[in-house]
Amino acid sequence: MNNPGLQKSSSGGLLAWARSRKGQKVWLPIAFMIIPLGLLILFTYYPFAEMVRFSFYKMKYTTPIDKRQFVGLKNYIDVFRRKDCFGALKLSLYYVVGALLQLVIALYLATILSFKVKGGNFFKGLMFFPYLINGIAIGFIFKFFYTRGFVFDTVLQWCGFQLDNLPYWLKDQSVNNWSLVATSVWRYFGQNMVLFIGAIMSVDDTLYEAAALDGANKWQMFRNIILPSIKTIVTLNIILSITGSLSAFEQPYVITNGANGTGTYFVIMNEIAHVSQKVGLASAMAVVLLLIIFACTILQKLFFKFVFRDAESEDESYAAKKARLKAEKESKAALKKGGAGA
Repeated sequence: MNNPGLQKSSSGGLLAWARSRKGQKVWLPIAFMIIPLGLLILFTYYPFAEMVRFSFYKMKYTTPIDKRQFVGLKNYIDVFRRKDCFGALKLSLYYVVGALLQLVIALYLATILSFKVKGGNFFKGLMFFPYLINGIAIGFIFKFFYTRGFVFDTVLQWCGFQLDNLPYWLKDQSVNNWSLVATSVWRYFGQNMVLFIGAIMSVDDTLYEAAALDGANKWQMFRNIILPSIKTIVTLNIILSITGSLSAFEQPYVITNGANGTGTYFVIMNEIAHVSQKVGLASAMAVVLLLIIFACTILQKLFFKFVFRDAESEDESYAAKKARLKAEKESKAALKKGGAGA
């Protein structure tokens, strides 16, 4: 037999707990997380799980559920067997090389612009501006930039080159992928540069003074002070750049539509999914790319953990130099004070 008094007492105790400070610390975060987590599960994790499930089937978008053909790992095997899929995966190496070059340029310019340079702020804004432009717009800009006889060819003719001796920048397969990579480098190096500048400007200036007293040159300051101090940003930028290069899409899709051997992995995936309607194979390609990105991220973290293994000891040595510099200044001040007293 139910006891109404006991039920009322328990509900009243629960309400009192919910109103208490301890209760609010529990249910308020849960209440605020319910909607974001629900949206994340509904629009991210559930579609991802469905994509993984589709990768084991031979199907189209319009194929009824009862007519989908289960093929197991066949789609994953086809990713590496099909010339267009695996060739597009190898094409990503162009963009990986471009990403590394982009980071070198960004780090070089960031190191220069982090210190007092005449017109430095103007150059920072000028080089960051391409990142603010929409990727589709950049694609159309460079589509006309590289077109035969247009902007790039005209500039080269001003420099003394003959038009007949110039390649077709978007058709010649020996240069067309490098042309697209150059477009990507132009767009993204400003973003990397700004991140590097922010990290470099956070380095303590007295470390440079200590290094200068030891007779260190600019390269030694960069290698022993700047690079170890910004190792986290360097690692982050490289991971983002390389993973981004594996999923390049906008430039090759807008500029060439993947023609003449410029179809990147995402362009081929888009064609297989939306033109050929091979949803299972496209889903398997997406899962393979995700696994490759995970593997690259882990390998990069291990690599930089090895490269920067001595960074802490370098920081400690310069911390000692900083203390010595401070002691020298105090000693000089004491000597001046003693001389004035005499």
